[in-house]
Amino acid sequence: MMNRKTAAAALSIASNTTLIIIKLIVGVISGSVSIISEAIHSGMDLFAALIAFIAVKKADVPPDDHHPYGHDKVENVSGVLEAILILIASGWIIFEAVVKLFHPSPVEQLGLGFLVMLLSALINWLVSGHLYRVAQQEDSVALAADALHLKADVLTSLGVALGLLAIWIAQWCGYQVHFLDSVVAIAVGLFITKEAIEMLVHSFQPLLDHSLSAEERQTTLDIVQQLLPESGGIHALRTRKSGSRRHIDFHLNLPRTMTVEESHAICDQIEQAISQHLPRAVVLIHVEPS
Repeated sequence: MMNRKTAAAALSIASNTTLIIIKLIVGVISGSVSIISEAIHSGMDLFAALIAFIAVKKADVPPDDHHPYGHDKVENVSGVLEAILILIASGWIIFEAVVKLFHPSPVEQLGLGFLVMLLSALINWLVSGHLYRVAQQEDSVALAADALHLKADVLTSLGVALGLLAIWIAQWCGYQVHFLDSVVAIAVGLFITKEAIEMLVHSFQPLLDHSLSAEERQTTLDIVQQLLPESGGIHALRTRKSGSRRHIDFHLNLPRTMTVEESHAICDQIEQAISQHLPRAVVLIHVEPS
């Protein structure tokens, strides 16, 4: 039976596959480069969903002899791969749109294309909302990246729909503005590029063992200070994140008259308190005499 993360990734795969087929058919029938660019965008979303599906399954594999710290960073690797794929797709979309901008061709079946884009926006809005909720609850980088893809797809689908509507209104008024189709496709490509760069930075930082946020580090310090005896202290705090797991280690100064059992009890209290405030925290404490 699939867990919540895997089930959410599977739902994304199913929805993207359906939308790709619909967009490609309508894009070919209408000759709209913006609809075809959206089909390519969904194709990248599908590939990203497949990567996310594999990543969340691999990340849940328990630590072993070769990976004693677990497999959580697989989610970060998947986020980086997804971002690179989106950058490639956005570049191709912009190139094709610029070519068609200088060689415009009529767009047919505007009403059908408009309805398909609205349907795509609605489906992706529902699926991305579900993915984002699961990503927040499970602290999953891979699902968060997938949700971001679909959220962008909602906006770009609405943009394409408005572009097709503008072409239809202009035609109804007796004007030919087919170039708008290429302009919308270029805007879609630029938006996707911005999305991919942000995702690349967010996913890549944990691979370099970037520290936790200032708020999370301060939370750790506050918890330790509350549970320490008066003569105790903390230094050499180090933090990093691997997938959804937070690694925290520090040196703890305790009175030299304290027994090993008493020191161990304080460390246990600190570890439990940190884990309650920072989910999936792995805490390593080195005790030193004050």
